[in-house]
Amino acid sequence: MANGILKPGSVVGGYRVKELLHTGGMAQLWTVTPEHNDTEYLMKVPVLHEGEDPATIVGFEMEQMIMPRLKGPHVPRFIANGDFAVQPYIVMEKVDGESLLPRLEKLPMPIADVVEIGRHVAIALDALHRQRVVHLDIKPSNIMMRHTGEAVLVDFGLSRHLDLPDLVGEEFRLPYGTAPYMAPEQIMGQRHDFRSDFFALGAMLYFFATGERPFGDPPRLKGLKKRLWWDPPPPRALNAEVPLWLQEVILRCLEVNASKRYPNAQQLLFDLTHPSEVRLTKRAHKEAADGFFVRLRRKAEPFESLIDHPADTSAGLGQAPIVAVAIDLATMSPELSESVRQTVMRIVERSKEIRVACLNVLKLKRIALDSTLDEDGNNKHVSRIVQLKDWARPLEVPQAQVSFHVLEATDPAEAILEYARENTVDHIVMGARDNSTMRKLLGSVSARVASEAPCTVTVVRDRKDQDSFGS
Repeated sequence: MANGILKPGSVVGGYRVKELLHTGGMAQLWTVTPEHNDTEYLMKVPVLHEGEDPATIVGFEMEQMIMPRLKGPHVPRFIANGDFAVQPYIVMEKVDGESLLPRLEKLPMPIADVVEIGRHVAIALDALHRQRVVHLDIKPSNIMMRHTGEAVLVDFGLSRHLDLPDLVGEEFRLPYGTAPYMAPEQIMGQRHDFRSDFFALGAMLYFFATGERPFGDPPRLKGLKKRLWWDPPPPRALNAEVPLWLQEVILRCLEVNASKRYPNAQQLLFDLTHPSEVRLTKRAHKEAADGFFVRLRRKAEPFESLIDHPADTSAGLGQAPIVAVAIDLATMSPELSESVRQTVMRIVERSKEIRVACLNVLKLKRIALDSTLDEDGNNKHVSRIVQLKDWARPLEVPQAQVSFHVLEATDPAEAILEYARENTVDHIVMGARDNSTMRKLLGSVSARVASEAPCTVTVVRDRKDQDSFGS
């Protein structure tokens, strides 16, 4: 398994590596060409060095699942990808254009430019949402403008495809995103609402029009949650050139309750294209942020009362039964491994719509610092994912119905239980520790899971019999 380090001149998956274009927090971008022609593509490779956040790996997996399904001029054309077992990468179209990031050097922008960018991004979001994908990380660096004028959305590592397992949402409790642009419901763990992207676009247009971020750039969750009740100054208070109608559009996008935002990108695009037809409300005429007591009253409201749960955005979430398979690849005998696999196959046969989540716990030390690399320099998290995929391959479950999760924890039983509780798991399948001495020394993970799980648990033993516990 490769360690993710590329060098100019090397060949990866039939592509010759040329120039390093960018190193970000989670990935590197290289220009590459096929071995037999000079067409330039972009290769994205995850950063897998010591100490990297596991979200890097999970997000890259998510992007590998989503990108092949995307079509149209508003996303980079997918070319190929590489498996974690050899070298993880995504080869895609090298978009002929630039991102919006350099535009931040000269803010505020002319209002006409703000509106034009808003229109193009709304068109791109409409195309993306029609493919059942919520981007969840709309920001200037993730939007490129083709020389032909179209906006191109990039970086789908935090995105949610409503027909695929949500690896990021299932594996991590803290919200992931870019602080200045995250929607309130996203901060609170909801990752399925298309209108979260409109909030991000509204925050971006506010920034472009005023030169100020509406909610700053809070580094902690407490600061992120402040936007649930603390509204920003209206754009016209910072830049008098912002017309009433544009303030109406921006503040509607920034509503805390998603039901008060635009219901779809088409309606947002219509308002950005037809300013004279924008219906002005109190938002357009607002001259200052709300007062202390108004904000205090909002802060006292329960979050659930502020957030809308629309049927149209949750209908495609795949409400099929979820079976979590907890696999200890380090200690399971080949016989027990096969027994667990056969048990899962029988469950899958009974329900074709079932979701299978394969879990492995990477046990952390309680006191000492853990290395993220093994003795050979390979990322431990990646190695476990590769092993899980190898184990699950005989199940022949469609890609959209299986996911792989490496849970980092000091307590394996608690990690499995927390996953089950947080993701509404219907059934847990796991192998019993087959070494009686180890059971005495370490206790039985399977027994604790069986006794505390909020669902049915099937414990598989070497002798082919099973114990089922319902709770």
